[in-house]
Amino acid sequence: MPSAVPAPAPADSGTAQVQQVPVQQVPAQEASGGQAPVEKTDAQWREELSPEEYRVLRQAGTERPYTGEYWDTHTRGVYKCRACGTELFTSNEKFDSHCGWPSFWAPLAEGTVRYIHDRTLGMERVEVRCATCDSHLGHVFDGEGYGTPTDQRFCINSVSLKLVPADDATQ
Repeated sequence: MPSAVPAPAPADSGTAQVQQVPVQQVPAQEASGGQAPVEKTDAQWREELSPEEYRVLRQAGTERPYTGEYWDTHTRGVYKCRACGTELFTSNEKFDSHCGWPSFWAPLAEGTVRYIHDRTLGMERVEVRCATCDSHLGHVFDGEGYGTPTDQRFCINSVSLKLVPADDATQ
């Protein structure tokens, strides 16, 4: 299944274009966008995260649809990784997909997430992980016809994210 992730348009283009580039499985230490990788023991993660956060972020679980905090949120701001605080997505790329989870058409910047081919549950999907702490975020899907600039849907678990509203970011 060919899959793609957005690449920023050249800086001198003067227009906001989004290109498609093939998904590549990238080791966490190479994908963290220059940020130092967060490495913790399993015991440290269990101590810092709630049981549900641990199940989703560290064991690649999925929260039930339409139950998460952000699936229907329209608050402007930045979505950070709940495990390590890395900025991953913004409300500018969030859209209503009506799938029951927060959906984005692109991550905040190249290198903030990494991609892993996921063949669990008899499906072929692309898993999305935080490039800094390697926590499971959700999956990305191509070609579903949502009419977004990338024709992609980053389907992300609310419990994997922490929204910092735009008003709070300046304080």
